[in-house]
Amino acid sequence: MYALFTHSKRVDKVHGIDFIVNFVRLVKPPQNQPFMKFIVSSAELLKRLSNINGVITTNPVVPILENFLFEISDGLLTITASDLQTSMITEIDVEAKEDGSIAVPARILMDTLKNLPEQPVTFSIDKETYSVEINSDNGRYKLAGENATDFPKVPDVTDAYSVDLSTDVLSSAINNSIFATSNDELRPAMTGVYVKLDDTNTTFVATDGHRLVRYRRVDVATDSGMSIIIPRKALNLLKSTLPSENSNVVMEYNASNAYFHFNNIKMICRLIDERFPDYENVIPSENPIEMSIDRNEFLGSLKRISIYANKTTHQIRLKITGSELTISAEDLDFSNEAKETLACEHEGEDLEIGFNAKFLVEMLTNLHSKSITLQMSAPNRAGLIVPAEKDENEDILMLVMPVMLNNY
Repeated sequence: MYALFTHSKRVDKVHGIDFIVNFVRLVKPPQNQPFMKFIVSSAELLKRLSNINGVITTNPVVPILENFLFEISDGLLTITASDLQTSMITEIDVEAKEDGSIAVPARILMDTLKNLPEQPVTFSIDKETYSVEINSDNGRYKLAGENATDFPKVPDVTDAYSVDLSTDVLSSAINNSIFATSNDELRPAMTGVYVKLDDTNTTFVATDGHRLVRYRRVDVATDSGMSIIIPRKALNLLKSTLPSENSNVVMEYNASNAYFHFNNIKMICRLIDERFPDYENVIPSENPIEMSIDRNEFLGSLKRISIYANKTTHQIRLKITGSELTISAEDLDFSNEAKETLACEHEGEDLEIGFNAKFLVEMLTNLHSKSITLQMSAPNRAGLIVPAEKDENEDILMLVMPVMLNNY
């Protein structure tokens, strides 16, 4: 009995040790792999990086923002670029066994991919030293990455309103407004485009204090009743990234951020938290003098005459008499002068008024109608430019302030 009991106890003890050893083997977590690898098409990766590279600035406030953030999860590579104010995100499928993240220097990576022929490339990342090695058919390239945890977090757009619009509409709104924004950082509200979203239409407004553009769409509406100011840089990035083929763009926004999502690209930008000028009161309602003219003829003449204008003021003179428009300019410092006469349709009194030729050229370039109407009231009051032919869903108005002529 004693021997049997002792043997049984020993067996139990041995079995217990085996159980503990096996249990430890089962529950012991696998050692972290020191390397993370993935394979991706060089051309596809370059295409995705090029879409978001514009947001990266040279010598950013936070040095890590000179990098792309790479994050791999379940064979999907998410790439983020940011300047703190604006972040752009894109995704691409890769061949990867491990998940992980790394910050990769943007400029050297872009330059490398631009000079590689299209081929699969293998990225090997050391998780301890953050070194990145790229292997291609041509050779290998090693660069120093950074810890992904140091990369600033992209803000979430919570409690947001949402509106859908096409890339054609968004592109048209940006093109017709962004050129009139201000570069004056002392007036931050004017450095972006004001967007008013109503249940009947959406209005885009830009001004620099000398000119103003109001672009309205009746086919984009939401019941939010909010108004936001989107920074110029964010809109320029959108403009260069929007696809040429017409597709849907989801725009979400709250009081502090706006979020745009189209195809495989996302952009989040911080809104300008300033009060926009009361632009409606600036637009004159009574304009008894109207001149209608072929847009291309007017634009061509302005471009030629402006060559002879003063390079500081860009002043040109418009003299409307009957059915003739005389455009002239002079630069007294160099004894340069030029004059042209065009046919036009004119209603109201004769008028002589001065404008900045640079502003007129930019406005007429961004319009696409065959002819335009210039509405005026006096030599010292703003002039309005409206297209003669309009799309049924859009309404566009451009305002330009006059310049004082010498003979006033």
